[in-house]
Amino acid sequence: MKQSNWVQRTGLALLCMALSLPLAVNAQTTLRIGMTAADIPATTSQPDSGFEGNRFTGLTLFDALTMWDLSSAEKASTIIPGLAESWVVDAKDKTKWVFKLRKGVKFHDGSDFNADAVIFNFEKVLAKDKPHYDARLVAQTLPRMPTLKGASKIDDYTVSIETSEPDAFLPINLSNLFMASPTAWAKTKSWTEFAKAPVGSGPWKFVRLVPRERLELEKNAAYWNKARVPKTDRLTLLPMPEANTRVAALLSGQVDWIEAPPADAIPQLRTKGFQITNNPYPHTWPWQLNVLPGSPLADKRVRQALQLAVDRDGLRRVLGFNAIPAKGVVFEGHPWFGQPKLNVKYDKAAAQKLLAEAGYGPGKPLKIKVQISASGSGQMQPIAMNEYIQQQLKEVGVDVEFDVIVWETLFNNWRLGAKDPAARGAHAINVSFAWQDPFFGFARFYDSRMVAPRSVNWGWVQNPELDKLVANARGSFDAKARDAAIAKLHERVVDESYFLFWVHDTGPRAMSPKVKGFVQAKNWFQDFSTISMQ
Repeated sequence: MKQSNWVQRTGLALLCMALSLPLAVNAQTTLRIGMTAADIPATTSQPDSGFEGNRFTGLTLFDALTMWDLSSAEKASTIIPGLAESWVVDAKDKTKWVFKLRKGVKFHDGSDFNADAVIFNFEKVLAKDKPHYDARLVAQTLPRMPTLKGASKIDDYTVSIETSEPDAFLPINLSNLFMASPTAWAKTKSWTEFAKAPVGSGPWKFVRLVPRERLELEKNAAYWNKARVPKTDRLTLLPMPEANTRVAALLSGQVDWIEAPPADAIPQLRTKGFQITNNPYPHTWPWQLNVLPGSPLADKRVRQALQLAVDRDGLRRVLGFNAIPAKGVVFEGHPWFGQPKLNVKYDKAAAQKLLAEAGYGPGKPLKIKVQISASGSGQMQPIAMNEYIQQQLKEVGVDVEFDVIVWETLFNNWRLGAKDPAARGAHAINVSFAWQDPFFGFARFYDSRMVAPRSVNWGWVQNPELDKLVANARGSFDAKARDAAIAKLHERVVDESYFLFWVHDTGPRAMSPKVKGFVQAKNWFQDFSTISMQ
């Protein structure tokens, strides 16, 4: 009996001691995210998988000279200093810039970030004679900054950057060139090997990668920006391309957060206490058209007919109203919208009239093929959305055939262009994109020099008028003049209907009630550093 009492007292004492210990000793917090990608985006320092790659393996592991301000859910994001503290364009020669670098920054391996590191990372995509140059990195980088010519060292913390022509978009575009540790690369002299244990200077550090299964990161407690030191100890990214799989993983507790929950699952998730967040942001979901000679969509009347044949409010209902009807590349009322002559709306009679003028009707239906994906970065709910559009177009005498391929292949085909055999005769391709900056929203689509495979000018023919409008925007270093130039370009794009503008995204996400502190920026990119787990 005495021994039993002693055991009970001892057990109680040990329990009290355990309860009195700081919780942090045993309670590491982990945020687990179910992505829409089918695989982990490349960790070579220049991610693949579109901008989902930048979001998850670019901005987490690495930093760039410039970065997006993702701190507000109300204000539009702007470019702010990153590893560069400041920059200025030469007043006499606007192809030359000087960037002042941030001092005291360390890569995850303890090596210094400095001008030599910047030159190394420019050379990896520009200098074919350097051992660290890699064509795969070029493919993920230069289409996003085609005027980039080179960089040279002025001193340890100052670099000169040169472009092939005056380019006011440069500070924005440089947010896509991520800085990898030269020291880490030198240990293997291979980007393939580097990717197995990537080293950047970002707010998260690499722990473990299992291809097609997971990427595990841990917080960088020594991160140079103390305001962005992660509030969660670990971040685990899991590829889950199928929407219902993501929902099941969230409901079962396998993940804490999922991207793009399907509309029909949102009420159930809300009822069970999960958080649903969304915020309109500069991201649009269109069909990009093949206007090459021989394509039926080379006829402006046909393009405009398709533009008017779909009820976008009905498409919003398919998405549980987690979308905004699109009347162009940008939101109506945005400084870049301008005053297009074509009012993009649902007008079935006008659509049928235009098709008849182009020679199509009950006896001769228009037949088109569209390459789409079943899921993927920013693709929202592509099967349900495309089937709705297919049904709507059927009502005006248009037969749509879908070529459904995996997202990574679709994205690669986008770069190869409509002339490439990979297009398989498609008349349109469905790739969503962010338009938060003028290069990504406009220049890469309407500059004849950006014809695939150099960039994503997919089914395009040379258009000197649009080339001139793009040049006016790129060469405008005054913000108001640049906005006016882009608005003129946008007017022309809408009137010609080179894209079929369906909806703008609101970025719905579903997450556990344990997830706290998420600020959903009006941007494709998001900052995971602010998040804590209750």
